Amino acid sequence: MKHLILALVIAAAPFGATAHEMAKGPNGGPVVDSAGHHVEMVAKGSELVLFLTEADDKPLASAGTKNARAIVQDGGKTATVQLQPAEPNKLVGALAQPLGSGARVVVSATMADGHAVQARFVNN
Repeated sequence: MKHLILALVIAAAPFGATAHEMAKGPNGGPVVDSAGHHVEMVAKGSELVLFLTEADDKPLASAGTKNARAIVQDGGKTATVQLQPAEPNKLVGALAQPLGSGARVVVSATMADGHAVQARFVNN
């Protein structure tokens, strides 16, 4: 059942978020546009950090974010990484191991104002 739900989340992510990948962000990670917000993913060692900004690149406060998580598919394994808000505009989670090349990461969170943010990344 868990794998079925995961498959549905991954399959629906591009449709629900209407996200598209942009160039590299100011922190060196890929940036995705998600419903008027930008999400930049930076994975260093066993830490996953997502930087949130508005469409005009101003920081988007992460305080009060709920249900923030990343579904990570890497090396044939799938894991859910809980993300915690970190001031001023970050969501941070602990990875079991560093992301491999080609790892897929699907992020979803509900901002304090109730706005849903979803983003999909492939680690290069």
